[in-house]
Amino acid sequence: MLPGWYGTGSAFEQWITAGPEGETERVGILHDLYERWPFFRSVLSNMAQVLAKSDLAWRPSTPSWWPTNRCDSGCSAKIADEHQRTIAMHKLITGSRRPAGRQPGAGALGVQPFPVSGAAEHLQVELPPRYRSGDDNEFVQRGILLTMNGLASALRNSG
Repeated sequence: MLPGWYGTGSAFEQWITAGPEGETERVGILHDLYERWPFFRSVLSNMAQVLAKSDLAWRPSTPSWWPTNRCDSGCSAKIADEHQRTIAMHKLITGSRRPAGRQPGAGALGVQPFPVSGAAEHLQVELPPRYRSGDDNEFVQRGILLTMNGLASALRNSG
């Protein structure tokens, strides 16, 4: 889900604070764009959906084949910080206390997480190494394809 939102909060925050007009005026410009330009509204709505589907609490167990140097211990904190910054910028620009698509009482942004996707994500971590190591069992191959298809269907526009 990172490509759907990561960096957006920082970009908006930097643009808001960088101009000679002042932060209040720049927030007003973005809010006006949101109110009057359907494309910008659609972009922010889609971003809110992807943010809502991002489950930062779920972390798969690190498989033995995953290189430990890929992401240092601060990586998760950076992602979580950007997630919160992007939520805050969305709320600031839209003037809403609830981003698009929010359902009361459901998750950080209001969309229920997909309870089945955790199992499918776990299988996506476990099955490819089996296949690469020579396990050409029909169920391993089918499991890889089904989890990819299942997650893409569950996540719809953001999968």
